[in-house]
Amino acid sequence: MSRPPPLDAASIDAPPEQRLHPWSWLFVLLMQLRQFLLPLVALLVFGNRGDRDEMWSYLAALVVIAVLVGTSVLQYLTYRYRIGRDAISVRSGVVSRNRREIPFARIHNVVVHQNPLHRLFGVAELRLESAGGHRPEAEMRVLKLSQALALEQLVRHRGQEVTAPQAGHADAPPPADDGVLLKLDTVEVVRIGLLSDRGWVVVLAAVGASFQLFPRGTVSDLIEQGGRQAFGYASHLHPADWVWAVLALLAVATFWVVLRVLSVVLAVLRYHGFQLSEHERRLTVVSGLLTRLRSSVARRRIQAWTLRESTLQRWAGRRHLRIDIAAGVSEENQRRDLRELAPLATPQACDALVQHLQPQLHWPPAHWQPVQQRGWWRLCLGTAMWVPLVAAAAVWNGLPWAALILLWLPWSAFRAHRQMARMGYHLDDQYVAVRGGWWQRWWRFAELDKLQVLRLSRSPLDRLLGTASVWLDTAGASGSIALCLRYLPEAQARAVHARLSEALATRRLRW
Repeated sequence: MSRPPPLDAASIDAPPEQRLHPWSWLFVLLMQLRQFLLPLVALLVFGNRGDRDEMWSYLAALVVIAVLVGTSVLQYLTYRYRIGRDAISVRSGVVSRNRREIPFARIHNVVVHQNPLHRLFGVAELRLESAGGHRPEAEMRVLKLSQALALEQLVRHRGQEVTAPQAGHADAPPPADDGVLLKLDTVEVVRIGLLSDRGWVVVLAAVGASFQLFPRGTVSDLIEQGGRQAFGYASHLHPADWVWAVLALLAVATFWVVLRVLSVVLAVLRYHGFQLSEHERRLTVVSGLLTRLRSSVARRRIQAWTLRESTLQRWAGRRHLRIDIAAGVSEENQRRDLRELAPLATPQACDALVQHLQPQLHWPPAHWQPVQQRGWWRLCLGTAMWVPLVAAAAVWNGLPWAALILLWLPWSAFRAHRQMARMGYHLDDQYVAVRGGWWQRWWRFAELDKLQVLRLSRSPLDRLLGTASVWLDTAGASGSIALCLRYLPEAQARAVHARLSEALATRRLRW
């Protein structure tokens, strides 16, 4: 009996290609239907007007749905991925065939996403993100949950300690989370809602949706008619002035309570079961009530740190800790990577978390370098210019009570003075930090090894006052707070710029 030819060693070691979950095409179809929902509704509603036959609009809608179903099935049939020793290879595309090689060492963030429908089918969506990309390097819609968690663990170990998950081992238990750094209970999650203004998101979304869904003028007419009836009924009762004041206070209090309730609901939906854990120098956050989101990032990918506290949070003895990492933005233009290490925690817990993750840094700094106070008025210069103009225009148009807006000027000046008094920076051989704010306080810092861009800036007002600002940038920097040493004396700013320039020239960039 003749023997079969020997197999090539490369073919033996090469892992087989794998498919997505058999129900993957259904989730892709639902995503596409969500994008084409409004055009389909418009086709069915407006396509039947006039002398056109209704059958044509229904037939066109069926054709569109059939095309979407076919596209979803083809995407499932043509999507393959292979898990190698050092990288993940992804093949996709129906007409244009694409192949992407994603090294494990280049994957900055792993996101395991589960909405209620995913949880019903026991599946999850996996996203692999790298630095600087506007889309994830790979989106696997969808994998079995245990398979997605096994792949996340494989990325965590960079393919060196864990073997690739095979289709026959899809029922393997998910990896255990040891090294829990922070865990929020229900009381703390409710406190997040009470101390935030997330309820405004629901209110503004409801107002915008009402103007979009209802005919033009219906909402405004309803509000105007309801207001006239309410005030007309109240005027017949002839209430005293103090009754009007009490009713106004009750209305404001009711609206405030509704906002708090909505904020708590949103906080519970987002942060229920929040847990921050560390394993193999990689941070993992799991949170969400209906939609579960599991995000993982290596500690070395952290580029900058930001601590914030509002007035309510400061009174409650709480703070918010977030990080910037070198990862891109998803196709929906929303951040999907790990951003919040502590949505709400005590200042001591936040400082302890920073000290644990960055033991080489001495945080918080023992001394902050203050900023000169003589230019405090520049922070309220814009307000001092437009407030008198608005008040003069209102009075000119027959609204004398609008002159009360001028009372905002002393408050703005007081706030600017307090903000300048709290500004400061810290610079040593390991990191640079800035702080600011008064009503809303914040701290931001980054290691010197993470800095990529350094800029000395002087505006016309800086040249008049003899000051300058030093702007710093890291990979993946985001948010409304810039890493900037503002309003320093020119000589001091140039000395800081020279010191940082020398550090950037001699240190190796780590990101």
